[in-house]
Amino acid sequence: MGELSTSIQYLSGVGPKRAELLRRELGIETLSDLIHLYPFRYIDRSGITRIAEVAPDLAYVQLQARVVSRTLYGPGSSIVSQETDPIHFNASKRLSVIVEDDSGRMEMVFFKGIKWNYQRLVPGATFLFFGKPQAFGNRLNIVHPEVDVPQSGTLSQGTLTGVYPSTEKLKTGGITGKVMCKLQAAALNLCLPEIQETLPEYILRDRGLVSLQYALKNIHFPGDSYTLQKATYRLKFEELFFLQLSLLKQKYVRSRGERGILMPKVGPDFHACYNALPYALTGAQQRVIKEIRADLVSGHQMNRLLQGDVGSGKTMVAVLSCLIAIGNGFQTCIMAPTEVLAQQHYANIQKYLKPTSVRCALLTGSTTQKERRDIHAGLVDGSIGIIVGTHALLEDNVVFRNLGLAVIDEQHRFGVDQRARLWAKGPETGRVLPPETVAARGLVNGGTASAVQRRDERSEVSGSSDSSGRDRIPPHVLVMTATPIPRTLAMTLYGDLDVSVIDEMPPGRKPVQTMCIGQNRRNAMYRFMRDEIARGRQVFVVFPLIFESEKMDLQNLEQGYEEIVKAFPLPDYKVAIVHGQQTNEEKSFNMSAFAAGRAHILVSTTVIEVGVDVPNASVMVIESAQRFGLSQLHQLRGRVGRGAEKSYCILVKDAKTSKEAQQRLDLMCSTEDGFEIAEQDMKMRGPGDLEGTQQSGLPISLNIASLARDGQLLTEARIYAERILEADPSLEAPQNQALVRELRKEKYEIKDYSKIS
Repeated sequence: MGELSTSIQYLSGVGPKRAELLRRELGIETLSDLIHLYPFRYIDRSGITRIAEVAPDLAYVQLQARVVSRTLYGPGSSIVSQETDPIHFNASKRLSVIVEDDSGRMEMVFFKGIKWNYQRLVPGATFLFFGKPQAFGNRLNIVHPEVDVPQSGTLSQGTLTGVYPSTEKLKTGGITGKVMCKLQAAALNLCLPEIQETLPEYILRDRGLVSLQYALKNIHFPGDSYTLQKATYRLKFEELFFLQLSLLKQKYVRSRGERGILMPKVGPDFHACYNALPYALTGAQQRVIKEIRADLVSGHQMNRLLQGDVGSGKTMVAVLSCLIAIGNGFQTCIMAPTEVLAQQHYANIQKYLKPTSVRCALLTGSTTQKERRDIHAGLVDGSIGIIVGTHALLEDNVVFRNLGLAVIDEQHRFGVDQRARLWAKGPETGRVLPPETVAARGLVNGGTASAVQRRDERSEVSGSSDSSGRDRIPPHVLVMTATPIPRTLAMTLYGDLDVSVIDEMPPGRKPVQTMCIGQNRRNAMYRFMRDEIARGRQVFVVFPLIFESEKMDLQNLEQGYEEIVKAFPLPDYKVAIVHGQQTNEEKSFNMSAFAAGRAHILVSTTVIEVGVDVPNASVMVIESAQRFGLSQLHQLRGRVGRGAEKSYCILVKDAKTSKEAQQRLDLMCSTEDGFEIAEQDMKMRGPGDLEGTQQSGLPISLNIASLARDGQLLTEARIYAERILEADPSLEAPQNQALVRELRKEKYEIKDYSKIS
């Protein structure tokens, strides 16, 4: 690792200042970091364009032209110096260079490096000029072209040139595209000899992959499009293959070694609830319950992700799963990210449990001390079968008699370390473990195991323990999300979990008609809202309060509320308002007033995005809809259409709406399929913020592969990784030692979602 681990500052042309700039702007600290920064596109510089053929709509052109004249301009386009004048570089703001070939003349413009370019571009000399043409007045020019001397005997250097990620600060600091190419060439010259192959020979042969040295050389400096294609395919496959191999190996180890609570029975409470349902479960719900049931009788810990669109019936599946656990003598918990959602779950679950003998309780930050004492006692003696709550469930004084199943709703809203605390709340086995094993499990004082400990101990450590060393069996885990996740992203974020999908809506649920309007249609929208209210319906009006600290957004919300109150005055109309800067009591009071039908309109921020269930609400108005992401718009739309009446979603856009934002709004109007919306969202924006996770924040960072564009290759890589692990689950075979060496690297230390969800 000699050259690869060398600090970037020691590379020729870098130094301390540029090294700090590269670290701050691109995260590059070593030569290895630099050569793994790949171009995001390439420019073909193999051809020469004649000046007469240049047009402003061309992306980039390369000209071979002779310098005719050069002029220095000061402020206000006054001429500072010409060829015959004294040269006053300090007063110069712009250098204009006129060049010509046999077809015409053109201008090259420089605002920086004026003295150097003036002295270099001597009239009569011929250069290669490369850049983006643009129209200025009635003539064409290129601003800050790259300038090279033609190689003798040839018209051009004939090469594909990589374009690297950059920032304004990098350019200001002198690290231009051309400089970056030179740095890459110098780094590759030093590092290539010590690059070790990461894939076994049989994988290179099976997949038709070029060597790693060949790929790295040709991803930066491809000889032609064919070599670039071979290099790109090799590097993309390797990234996606190791991503899936690390996730699947974790899953294989757990499925072979992790003890799970055995739940062979169903129990009378399950049957009582199921038989009392006023409607039949959908085929998708029945299929998912069978998948969960199979996990519970397997003897291994369940770690299952349940995906289901808004209103698809995930809560019902969660309740029936809890009742299976209760039928086997275990307790269950359902964790929600917000108090509003926890209260909503509790209210619905109470209805489902009426035909049963199961006691359910609610524990949130608002629970009184007296209520807490009763709940804590009920959890310790086992009389509470289902506890619904927020982060309050993770407190140390919340002790279960025998927790068998943990259901976590919208899991990405919980921090990793918070979720890890559930791991130590499972039932005791009666054993007391030695301190070193407790430390390896990372649960002493609520801590988490280090990356090295997790890697070294994962295959030996089974079960869990609390800080006293009492051995515990982990509860089964069911993670639920109403945010549709594209298949490729789910494979990556949750690649070590089993995935169930409810892809069917309950019968009788009517589609929500979605329309997009401009500000000029506001009066017509108000008339429509009055008509719906006259029919006994209710209306949501949502404003984009993106950050609670944004005073401008809060002001918009308050102004919008005043406008709504003015358009819908008392006593005929009642308007409630909810936003994040209110107290919990204020939010609950206003939300309850709307849910109970005492308010006709609820003006709010996205605090109502998840979980609020008001079947009588038939209209969702989203103000400044262009400011929302697709997944968020879809979640908000899911708040209506929950009753028997026809429902509507009105997207109100501002006058200034970008082309990309309009595409999102058009997609919302064309489909209600959450998974299609999520797929399109990822194609438009990348994996980005679909789950509050940037692509760089995925289980391992992807330098060249894209979940949005390389879905097919990801699937192939996963299938290939599965084949290898089926034949050699522990990767002990001699031919797989290269894989073991690579997986030991820190970047493949993926958080074990099975133990933290």
